Amino acid sequence: MSDDKSTAMLPEAEFVARFHAIGKERYHHQHPFHLLMHEGKLTRGQLQAWALNRYTYQSSIPIKDAAILARTTDPAFRLAWRKRIIDHDGDGTHPGGIEKWLKLVEATGLSREQAIRGDGILPATRYAVGAYVDFVSSRTHLEAVASSLTELFSKDLITLRVDRLREHYPWLSSGLEYFQGRMTQAPDDANFALAWVVKHARNREEQELALGALRAKCDILWAMLDALYFAYVVPGWPPPGAFQPLKASA
Repeated sequence: MSDDKSTAMLPEAEFVARFHAIGKERYHHQHPFHLLMHEGKLTRGQLQAWALNRYTYQSSIPIKDAAILARTTDPAFRLAWRKRIIDHDGDGTHPGGIEKWLKLVEATGLSREQAIRGDGILPATRYAVGAYVDFVSSRTHLEAVASSLTELFSKDLITLRVDRLREHYPWLSSGLEYFQGRMTQAPDDANFALAWVVKHARNREEQELALGALRAKCDILWAMLDALYFAYVVPGWPPPGAFQPLKASA
């Protein structure tokens, strides 16, 4: 009887290649909102809305990573993974990614207090961020780790973003420190997570779960940008209670 190719384990090289194929197809680098950003076509109000909503996601990252840590009894994994929490929360002496993102919010002209309170956040942003934390808390540990693999693709996007933000929105220059740190942090984190997933996906079913987790994470990131585009670009209908750029400018 011949082997069923649909259930045979993918060779490591093909398994890794499929993660990269998902990124090429689904990562939010090609979302219309990001394309407008990189072309210098967003208004200050639209950038304010992006920075404000994205803060809700950024501030949830240590919560997400703490949930992943809580899923495992492996001290070696916890030792490697916990640096992510420090990267975002800081260490009490050096600021972390959350504090740096607040600097970006301030550079747009909004207050850090507004971001911290979550005033004006889109309902879809809240749902998407909640869905991500729920995903890593309720799915298998393998899926939780694999969902972080969007970091495989983030360095190229961050490099492009920093160049284009400096070119088109020079008034944001004081708020770009967050991206500088992520240029080294994200690739290091991604390399560890990818090696761990490859090692711990022990059959084809688990490989497919890991690939599905990355698709799910890409969908979450894309959905947040869909909401921003709908509310602030076309048709430009922010829901009741959401941030209003014109009112903020006034």
